[in-house]
Amino acid sequence: MTRDSSQASGPLSRWVNVERLPQGHGTATVEASPAECAALATDFGIPAIRDLVGRFEIQGSTSRLTVTGTVEAFVTQVCTVSLEPFEAPVREPVEVVFTDTDRLAGTDAEDADIPDPLVGGRIDFGALTAEFLALGLDPYPRKPGISFEPVVVGEDAGPLAGLRKLRDGEG
Repeated sequence: MTRDSSQASGPLSRWVNVERLPQGHGTATVEASPAECAALATDFGIPAIRDLVGRFEIQGSTSRLTVTGTVEAFVTQVCTVSLEPFEAPVREPVEVVFTDTDRLAGTDAEDADIPDPLVGGRIDFGALTAEFLALGLDPYPRKPGISFEPVVVGEDAGPLAGLRKLRDGEG
């Protein structure tokens, strides 16, 4: 794969011309550099990403391709309970259908089954890797071994304590 900075779509970009793939089948691998991982971590608002790799199998014709594979990385996130940073693996499966934009003409944009478009006969596997890494991130990360314990102060604790008193005839 070659990098094409004229069509860069983010911190991780690897454009592949689908016409150059072997007819009917191909593979693509994206390995992010440390600088690209750092830029993605900044974009995602997390402390760090390392060892980011996307491995893809490509099948179909140049006008309709199915891409399957996995995106894997180690990410450092901040625990939502203890506020401590911790590292965890992410492994996200990938399955996407791409088609040329001519086939999308006249389709309803609200339709959930519309394939992703091929942009000028090309696919940005870097952007695909970043997208599926983002999907694999836990929105409420919790460090292993940490559990949330609600704070209880006396019997009246809780937002509905006043209503409970009224219901029980104490108020």
